[in-house]
Amino acid sequence: MIRKIPLIFVSLFVVCVNAAQKPNIIFIFADDLGYGDLGCYGHPYAKTPSLDQLAREGTRFTQAYVTGVTCCPSRTGMMTGKYPATFAKYMSDHGFGDRVTITELLKKNGYRTGHFGKWHIGPKTENGTYGIDVINGNKRDTKDRATRGRDAYIIDTAIEFLEANAKKDKPLYMNVWGHITHFPVQPPKAFSDQFKDVVVDESKFNSTMREKFQHCRELRGDIDEGMRNYLGDVWNMDAGIGRLLKKVDELGLRKNTIVVFSSDHGPAPVKLGGGRNEAPSRIDAARNMLGSPGIYRGGKHTQFEGGVRVPFIVRWPGHVPAGRVNESSVISFIDWLPTICKLTGTKNTAPNLDGENVSDIWLGANRTRTKPLFWRVGNVNARPAVRVGDWKYYQYNSKQTGPMLYNLAEDPGEKRNLVKEKPQVVHRLTGMINDWIATLPKEYTKPNKQKKRDKKK
Repeated sequence: MIRKIPLIFVSLFVVCVNAAQKPNIIFIFADDLGYGDLGCYGHPYAKTPSLDQLAREGTRFTQAYVTGVTCCPSRTGMMTGKYPATFAKYMSDHGFGDRVTITELLKKNGYRTGHFGKWHIGPKTENGTYGIDVINGNKRDTKDRATRGRDAYIIDTAIEFLEANAKKDKPLYMNVWGHITHFPVQPPKAFSDQFKDVVVDESKFNSTMREKFQHCRELRGDIDEGMRNYLGDVWNMDAGIGRLLKKVDELGLRKNTIVVFSSDHGPAPVKLGGGRNEAPSRIDAARNMLGSPGIYRGGKHTQFEGGVRVPFIVRWPGHVPAGRVNESSVISFIDWLPTICKLTGTKNTAPNLDGENVSDIWLGANRTRTKPLFWRVGNVNARPAVRVGDWKYYQYNSKQTGPMLYNLAEDPGEKRNLVKEKPQVVHRLTGMINDWIATLPKEYTKPNKQKKRDKKK
């Protein structure tokens, strides 16, 4: 637990920050990385020295959430401060419509903006989209991924953007969104060899992971080899982030730069969709999908804690407390837009936001959030979930899964369903969900699953 800091002092501090030089912001987003996949989040075998150091230099949160259970919805909530379910048209196919993005607001506040790596938030990728000056930088040959890893070119272009703009009088905002650890995990042998001595002790992992180990075996895989490959991919990601942070220091930007690292949702399952027709290379890669949700249940595609609770590290020297672990404050990427606006002194003109300003929490305050967190995909028949305080409620009604209620403070692994024991809580949270659903679109356009254009952009 963390020591409480009077909110009045935090609020005064934020005002002082806004009046001073505007901070740079570097937001590093991993893809499908599990809550428990970093050394500083308890993985028994991972080597993540750069991110572990970032955590020691900043604050590490243990109750941070994403807004969606897959890539596009998660990124949508972060960019707009609106729940993905509020968009009637699927965002990857149609963009954000008239919704305001954080990059547009920062651009109006004098920021030089850049986006490097995965896109997956609309059909347009030209410079200027969503107020982003540079999207993915110079197009480059990525054949060197066989020796340097699949995200090396993303770090290269991000560094180029830093070098080109560090000496100018405009503050910087950068999205650095990697592909690691999205399927397929097939790192160069030199990376997996960093873990050649790893022999998996299944007792170090929870039931979700043990199921994944069994699925790996069903694909005739070796869990030791699969784990070594997965950890090699994570190690390569960490090395690239270390290279980027080193450049921040070399350019003298550390002191006035907010660096945030997180993941877009939980780890992917060890499964394939094509059955017997799957290519051998895809089966080989599927055996390596051994990302860990830590102590939590579920992963990607699920609303369970392992699907929506993610690592979240923020560093801002002299402002964000160093070496702190915040275990009590619930934050979400739905809060990103109002929080960044506050920290940068940016006028927030985005109407009807679903998130709240949690800048005081980033800066050391220990308080309860004021808004609930909701999850639902863009389908009128989809199953919703809500978190309020310590309660997590799933309004499910299928034959396989009825409604579920868990007290996360007492049962973080979501093992004891309290629906029958706490009918008053169920009634209250059901009302909150129903009120929220009443505000959502009454019909949705289906995602165009045939479009692959921005999958790897």
